[in-house]
Amino acid sequence: MTRDAKERQLGIFTVLLAAVLWGTTGTAATFAPDVSAVAIGAVAMGGGGLMQAMLSAGGIRRHLTQIKAHWHWLLVGAIAVAIYPLAFYASMRLAGVTIGTVVSIGSAPLLSALIEYRLDGLRLGARWMIGAGFGLSGMLLLCLAEGSGHMPSGTATAVIPGTLLGLLAGLSYALYSWTARRLMQQGIASRAAMGATFGIGGLMLLPVLLLTGAPLLASWGNAAVGLYMAFVPMLLGYLCFGHGLARIPASTATTITLFEPVVAACLAVAIVGERLPAMGWGGIALILACLVCISAPVGSTRSPAQQPGHQPSH
Repeated sequence: MTRDAKERQLGIFTVLLAAVLWGTTGTAATFAPDVSAVAIGAVAMGGGGLMQAMLSAGGIRRHLTQIKAHWHWLLVGAIAVAIYPLAFYASMRLAGVTIGTVVSIGSAPLLSALIEYRLDGLRLGARWMIGAGFGLSGMLLLCLAEGSGHMPSGTATAVIPGTLLGLLAGLSYALYSWTARRLMQQGIASRAAMGATFGIGGLMLLPVLLLTGAPLLASWGNAAVGLYMAFVPMLLGYLCFGHGLARIPASTATTITLFEPVVAACLAVAIVGERLPAMGWGGIALILACLVCISAPVGSTRSPAQQPGHQPSH
């Protein structure tokens, strides 16, 4: 196996590990029922982002000149980081957990691919398209399996705005993934790029946390959930995600993270006590097939300007 192939496989593994960690958030949140979804999102993304920035402070200082030179990408990414948890958790509140998660995560690979196609000249290969088709079909089956008969009362009328917020979450996820990778392509270390992006995004989320986060301090259990969200899925998860983004395209990374709802569904069955019908397990099988397609060599091709080692002139 060549060095590039090994780096790609390592990138796939670390992104997959991030997806596993992110898949624990829904189950963890059930242990703090008094804390609003927005507060959970703000403490997870805000707290985790600020800790990423602190851990990456040395790297950020070393790459400060390069970061300043590309401040516009950094700002766009930070705004997307701040928008993502608010849109994502509001989508789940309005449309239900299953539909909100499916729309938010399921739309990200396609939106990421469109961004790379438009801005990077990425040409998606047939294998990627087949894999994405498997993944999206699996997400749809999971949505139908988990959502049938389980939609909260009064939620139906809010499905459309909840779905639109899910699309906004998917766009923001795709956007900060792309901007972080673009910073890395300019020679900025992955931890510095992710730390700067999430640190500024975390600062933007502080007012939301101050307004909604009081229940996190109401009990030790709530505080433990908040700390877990910030340290494990967000801090450790995004360190893994950034490590992977430095080695694979953002469209591939966001497609791999379709594994997140698989983990979430399995934990809901094993820990929360939910039941998953046969259709749901079929959806999980399709998502696993997606991962096989995406993980195989030669998933996409790039224009010459995006080949490894080439730095864009702008």
